[in-house]
Amino acid sequence: MRVAIGSDHGGFRLKEEIKSYLIEKGYDVDDFGCYSEESVDYPDFAKKVAEAVAKGDYGFGVLMCGTGIGISIAANKVKGIRAALCHDGLTARLAKQHNNANILCMGGRTTGLETAKDIVDNYLSHEFEGGRHLRRINKIMDIENNG
Repeated sequence: MRVAIGSDHGGFRLKEEIKSYLIEKGYDVDDFGCYSEESVDYPDFAKKVAEAVAKGDYGFGVLMCGTGIGISIAANKVKGIRAALCHDGLTARLAKQHNNANILCMGGRTTGLETAKDIVDNYLSHEFEGGRHLRRINKIMDIENNG
């Protein structure tokens, strides 16, 4: 599976670690930037990753900024994206099972590496449950499409 990954400067170090972790697990990872800790604007990288995921070129995306808040807000502006800010394995599992999240967001300044790995593992090891959750996802898509 192809994975799109990106961050701003606040998430750069964690992005690099998670990118390596995903590659070790056998995923094909494309890095959409940023490429250093030099200050950049997170919406630029959220947009690149979110558009690539929305087009269907990637199975899912991973985004990081300092807290994960700004980059998740920006990614969710792209039609078809359900970016979830996850703080632990439970929120990642539920983001997948209940919300069919297609982008994981984390805070580079608020999430430790082992927690971030647990987030990724929980997301990857679960499937969207559908059922009542699909009804809710369809309502979200209706808001997205019709206001």
